[in-house]
Amino acid sequence: MNILYVSTISGTINLFLVPHITRLMDQGHTVSVACRVEDPIHPELLARGVKVYPIAFQRSPFDKRNLEAYRELNRVLDEEVWFDWVHTHTPVASALVRLACRDRQDVRVLYTAHGFHFFKGAARKNWLTYYPVEKALSRYTDVLITMNSEDYACAADKFSAGRVVNVHGVGVDLSRFTLQAESEKERLRREYGFAPDDFILVYAAALNNRKHQTILIEAMAELVKVVPKAKLLLIGKGPNEVGYSALVKLLKLEGQVYLMGYRKDVPQLMQLADVAVSSSNQEGLPVNVMEAMAIGLPLIVSACRGNRDLVEDGRNGFLIKQDDPAMYAEKLVMLYFDDKLRESMKRESAAMIQDYAVENVLREMDEIYSELLRRE
Repeated sequence: MNILYVSTISGTINLFLVPHITRLMDQGHTVSVACRVEDPIHPELLARGVKVYPIAFQRSPFDKRNLEAYRELNRVLDEEVWFDWVHTHTPVASALVRLACRDRQDVRVLYTAHGFHFFKGAARKNWLTYYPVEKALSRYTDVLITMNSEDYACAADKFSAGRVVNVHGVGVDLSRFTLQAESEKERLRREYGFAPDDFILVYAAALNNRKHQTILIEAMAELVKVVPKAKLLLIGKGPNEVGYSALVKLLKLEGQVYLMGYRKDVPQLMQLADVAVSSSNQEGLPVNVMEAMAIGLPLIVSACRGNRDLVEDGRNGFLIKQDDPAMYAEKLVMLYFDDKLRESMKRESAAMIQDYAVENVLREMDEIYSELLRRE
């Protein structure tokens, strides 16, 4: 089969889809990609001869430049009439793909939704903007692939795609992560200047309203009253950095809350931590939580979509159902004083992440493609 992978930006392909594309090529398929090339396409794909179609997709659905992107996409589809399948990712590019393919009866369209922009608790404008579009375009979708239970339930019940399938994300490369060992944890703490008895929490996410780190900073103000050596490592950059820094000073948490900026050593920082936390309002299937699970950390996370798929309350962590700093602090205190519970949750995280390993996800995708081939 000749397959076109489409994404709004090249970063999505480079970060998540290289194993998927190379798997298809290993099976004898020809794969090309179309996207806005912000970052150079992954060298492994270029070395394998993947053809790249630069198309200036814009992230905002209201950006008029998407009209030109739509024309360019049609030109590619018209000139390269040999595409059998188009597998599209990200909302804007996927909307344009399905519009372009609606009258192309010989092209099968697969759409992977990494997280619908409408969800339980989302702003009304999200539902008014994105839900009608996704519902209308689902009729031009042969296979709609979701990554969490909430999106799957919505798509299966409300949309008219030929088939709706839920998979375990895009896959985590577990070879990049080592299960936490006490000796390595202690060594890294010495290297990074932390004490052996510090109680370290870690959250790797952009500093913005969606990730909602305010809740965790406020929780730290409660936690340090009981656990004075608690530390919170906030890894990432974003528009709220100045505001969070001011909040840390206001609550007198300098030395307890670290705004660490962009880091390339996230696995090491997770290795030296005791607990991974998340306060996000919205997720598709969060990579930071999966990476923490791969290292074997217990988790205390908001009960939003995506987090609920990865964390089972009381098994590998705790779900916090409201924006309640006191509840975060209460669960953290519980973990701090209960070594056996922490160890049990570590084991469960390491076991539960196996379903999300890239090898397993690629097998799930093999089944989806095989079913599509049987229908050809």
